[in-house]
Amino acid sequence: MTNTLKLKAVILEKGFTQEQIAEMLGVTIATFNYKVNNKFEFKASEIKKLGEILHFTAEEMNTIFFADKVE
Repeated sequence: MTNTLKLKAVILEKGFTQEQIAEMLGVTIATFNYKVNNKFEFKASEIKKLGEILHFTAEEMNTIFFADKVE
């Protein structure tokens, strides 16, 4: 389950918009929003690409994309 608040915060901290990230992933903004809000799951390739774009550490990846509970 994606930690929505943490992912949105990191996107803003790194100076991106959700629209820019969606475009970099090759998905529509609607699809990206569904994934961020846990209506659809991110593919492994999308998680990897997000990690590269946003320079996630392994700990951040686990906290954001593999959370048992989300805030």
